[in-house]
Amino acid sequence: MRRVRLRLLLRPGWLALTALVLIFAAVCFTLLAPWQFRRNEERSTTNDDISASTHAAPVDIDTVLPTGAEPGPGTEWRTVRVTGRYLAEDEVVARLRTVLGQPAFEVLTPFRLTDGSIVLVDRGYLRPAQGNQALVVPEFAEPPGGTVTLTARLRADERDPRDRPPERRDGRLQVYAVGAGVVEHATGLDLRPGYLQLGDDNPGVLAALPLPELDSGPFLSYALQWIAFGTMALLAWLYFTWREIKPGGVLATPKAERPKRLSVAQQIAEEEERERSAAAATQQG
Repeated sequence: MRRVRLRLLLRPGWLALTALVLIFAAVCFTLLAPWQFRRNEERSTTNDDISASTHAAPVDIDTVLPTGAEPGPGTEWRTVRVTGRYLAEDEVVARLRTVLGQPAFEVLTPFRLTDGSIVLVDRGYLRPAQGNQALVVPEFAEPPGGTVTLTARLRADERDPRDRPPERRDGRLQVYAVGAGVVEHATGLDLRPGYLQLGDDNPGVLAALPLPELDSGPFLSYALQWIAFGTMALLAWLYFTWREIKPGGVLATPKAERPKRLSVAQQIAEEEERERSAAAATQQG
């Protein structure tokens, strides 16, 4: 008898449901939860790097990031000091940015160091002006000329996922991501990987970009939720499997003995018939 009940689980409908549950659980356990765990780890690393940088004295950029190296965990957000001059003629503007929840542009200016290498400096952000029903770049101060010393934070390059080319708008060359590779493509300069984010009280800074908030974010809770969803799906499948193969369950009941499902029209007709019968019984009483 048990073998008969278990064979009922081989029906196409139940097999399809089983496959759906297993696929959903596998996606939760192997893709969605690990993805959120990784994001939580990245956020924790960023928080640690920012916290450490606030207590560390600025150092020469070559001490932290030799020429050709890219900023990464352990070096990004580190405060460095550089000396050189701005290349104002190669300045570009990053568009479609958001700062403190509001639209913004970021001003990116190449900076030639005393050793001849060139780094990209993010001078800060601008709030857009309104013109012809579009957001336009407002007027802003040019960087100072001559040799200056900057204290800034190392940042890793961004990349435009849509790989949009630079374009000239409002009389300025504009790009869609902040990073040495993007500006290198737009200007033809040979830039060192990464860029420098200026803080307050630096020559040429506009409105300094704020540091990210040091919170853990929701990623850990999201990861645990995906694990819970996958577990609940498996437990629900086990429960309904046990319920349906036990005596009296739908799968264990022969098809001829199962109650017929009525259409909506049939249900309405039956309900009207019951109402008429009840009204007739009331009148006879």
